[in-house]
Amino acid sequence: MPAQRHPFMAAVAPWLFVLMWSTGFVGARFGLPYIEPFTFLSLRFVIASSLLAGLALALRSPWPKSATELRHIAVAGLLLHAGYLGGVFFAIDRGMPAGLSALVVSLQPILTAVLAQATLGETVSRRQWLGLVLGLAGVALVVGEKLAAPGAGPPPVTFGSLTAVVVALFSTTLGTIYQKRHGARMPLLSGTALQYVAAGLVIAPLALLFETQQITWAPQLVFALGWLVLVLSLGAIMLLLLLLRLNSTARVASLFYLVPPATAVEAYLIFGERLGPVALAGLVVTSLGVALVVIQR
Repeated sequence: MPAQRHPFMAAVAPWLFVLMWSTGFVGARFGLPYIEPFTFLSLRFVIASSLLAGLALALRSPWPKSATELRHIAVAGLLLHAGYLGGVFFAIDRGMPAGLSALVVSLQPILTAVLAQATLGETVSRRQWLGLVLGLAGVALVVGEKLAAPGAGPPPVTFGSLTAVVVALFSTTLGTIYQKRHGARMPLLSGTALQYVAAGLVIAPLALLFETQQITWAPQLVFALGWLVLVLSLGAIMLLLLLLRLNSTARVASLFYLVPPATAVEAYLIFGERLGPVALAGLVVTSLGVALVVIQR
């Protein structure tokens, strides 16, 4: 469906998506001290899939009708949810700074643009390539200042946490391309519910095998779980799927450049983490880069 038929949605949805998606790191920070990562995600997937399935039934929304469609939905769900979220949550739980994990995952637009040209035949202009490079540079400035702060010491990066966040990077990149190629006609409500079911079938056994399933039901965890389910797993994911229908994968992927800077701003407002002049310059560079990619000419 062409974006030109929905000018308001085309203008507002990308920025709303960035705002919602960026809160994922904040939600993880609130919740992970009280629960293990795969157990956390298992609960999130169960609640989100149940809510979406119930909503689909109540609204009499269509459901997938063929085994091929179900297979495509499952593969996209495994990549977009199990691979991406599982990798990020595992890395943060193992001590990797949220900013560093965000920086690694923010390489997605470059990777997506390259792969989209090869697999989807999408054309990325020189102006868009410049925007992608500027976006990466801006993110590096924002996160790099925090990592290089005096007295901060070296980030606690292990082979396991680094592997996990790289898995997250490739999972979200391949998932975005796969969804664009095979999920254009997926029913949003029922299809997304089934994606969470597929992701849960992978994450839940990991929780049973490698975690204690001990949960401390602190108010912070309840708030984080509710926020991640309603705002991220329902709101942001639905927006992402809609944006993939309205735009090219390169344009949608470029929005992820704004996530680390937005998370840095939220961390300042909520946790008092300050942004220095280099980080502020990075915000400007990132915004310019995204504008070069997403603004149509």
